Amino acid sequence: MESAGYHLSKIVLTSLLLFSGVAIAEPPSNGSGSTYLASPESLVSIVKSGGVPSTLQQLRDLESQQQAIATRAAACTVNIQIDGHETGSTQGCGVIISGDGIILTAAHVAERPGLKVKITLSDGTTATATTRGMYREVDAGLIKLDDDQNDGQPWPHASLGNSNLLEQGMWCIAIGHPGGYDPVRGLVTRVGRILAIRKGSIVTDCTLTGGDSGGPLFDIEGRLIAIHSRIGNDVADNLHIPVQYYEEKWDDLYAGKAWGFLPGFRPILGVHGEQDNPIALITDVRDQSPAANAGIQVGDVIEKLGDDLISNFDSLREAVAQTMPGKRVIVRLKRGGETKRVIVEIGRDPRFTE
Repeated sequence: MESAGYHLSKIVLTSLLLFSGVAIAEPPSNGSGSTYLASPESLVSIVKSGGVPSTLQQLRDLESQQQAIATRAAACTVNIQIDGHETGSTQGCGVIISGDGIILTAAHVAERPGLKVKITLSDGTTATATTRGMYREVDAGLIKLDDDQNDGQPWPHASLGNSNLLEQGMWCIAIGHPGGYDPVRGLVTRVGRILAIRKGSIVTDCTLTGGDSGGPLFDIEGRLIAIHSRIGNDVADNLHIPVQYYEEKWDDLYAGKAWGFLPGFRPILGVHGEQDNPIALITDVRDQSPAANAGIQVGDVIEKLGDDLISNFDSLREAVAQTMPGKRVIVRLKRGGETKRVIVEIGRDPRFTE
């Protein structure tokens, strides 16, 4: 049964929305960044307890605090666009967390290490970046803005919070580009509360849609506490990656390592091949698999999947593992001495769904 406090929080949320319109050895310290803003005295009890406003003044102060955080966060929240030669364009969000341009995002937005990225800031300024590591089990990804940009000045960046200190009911602010970057509309801010804290994720009622993935989740004082991962059962039941997981795997992420599979999103092509063969010779195609639906046959030799050249079956497996389920890619193959190209929509292995 929903509590009266929960209903009041939804009323407050509705009210607020009406007014919203160089390598480093360790992650940035919690004391850096420009998004932190201490709450006014009237909100101290609410911030610490996750309570709801009980007076009109508290409601006004909460609205004002949210607007101030949104303004500060806009400078470091970015749109991410990755253009593949044969795989189309991928968009998402990210947040800059250091003066030298480190960006936290979702692993499924960054896709894989070493990709060139177009970054668009909230004022329309564009920059280039390169994807780094991916901790796929929790959907954490890292991107680094390329050097010699921003006129040599430090990039605006978020103040880091401590996701280990979060509690159910706490207020939070989600920022992103739902539906993709729109220069006229700009960033969209949503206010909500933490519904649950799970291993590997935070659940909130901040409304998220496509295009928000990889964007920042702040506490009510402007500290970055998590990154948007995926939508739950509905748009007001969403999962976010706590910043602690980036900190725990910082060295590997910054070094460009990628490992594991996305939670509930293990990709599948639906073929078997010979492990010791120097080519990616297909020996079996599963019925009704993505490969079968695309017309791939036993005896085909796959030479390229999307932008990845395929040298053997292991490299084919790795290329599939780095492709999001649902993504359409061009597969180049040899069949009887003839080169063919087919379009495959990478599937989702039903054995590994959440």
